[in-house]
Amino acid sequence: MPHPLRLGILLSGGGRTLENLLAEIAGGRLAGLAEVAVVIASRPGIRGITVGENAGVPVHVIRRKNFDKVGDYSEAMGRLLDEARVDLVCLAGFLSYWIVPDRYEGRVMNIHPALLPAFGGKGMYGHHVHEAVLARGCKASGCTVHVVNNEYDAGPIVLQRTVPAYAEDTPDTLAARVFREECEAYPEAIRLYAEGKLRVEDGVVHIDETPYRRPEEG
Repeated sequence: MPHPLRLGILLSGGGRTLENLLAEIAGGRLAGLAEVAVVIASRPGIRGITVGENAGVPVHVIRRKNFDKVGDYSEAMGRLLDEARVDLVCLAGFLSYWIVPDRYEGRVMNIHPALLPAFGGKGMYGHHVHEAVLARGCKASGCTVHVVNNEYDAGPIVLQRTVPAYAEDTPDTLAARVFREECEAYPEAIRLYAEGKLRVEDGVVHIDETPYRRPEEG
């Protein structure tokens, strides 16, 4: 790898996932493998902006409502990612819909707080997911890291981690249990990508022991 993987973090809230990734870069499994090149927030006044700024990362705020068309919004996002020379885009609680540009196909990841394909799709985020899991009486839940395409939560699955779901759980207690696993799964998926061990074929992610070279490495 010619340089650490440059991450573009997209967020809409408190920045806990960003904090976790920064910690993993500072001294965890992503040390020497990745760096946060840019943070893009979908709205002002959120804690995630402060997390990025305190880490010395360039932060931009782009609001969907400032654009007439989703295509224009998506292209503005893409330009910022290009300017930051981002290798991998990581959605970290990002709630705005954007169209993934062709040049970023296969280079965008998301982490979802359920075991996809269950409890995914439009409107299924945050506590909405945990409420739905408990309402269904599920005995297990978890998180899923997946490659992002232009359909909600439908991209190829990279990693999943499971947790028990108990009858006495509240959305808060289940969310806390799932988030602990998110803090393990997302850095691991990014590490595998950085090491060139992820391969997508026919809509399925394969994890190879022998790394391949990323396209930009020639």
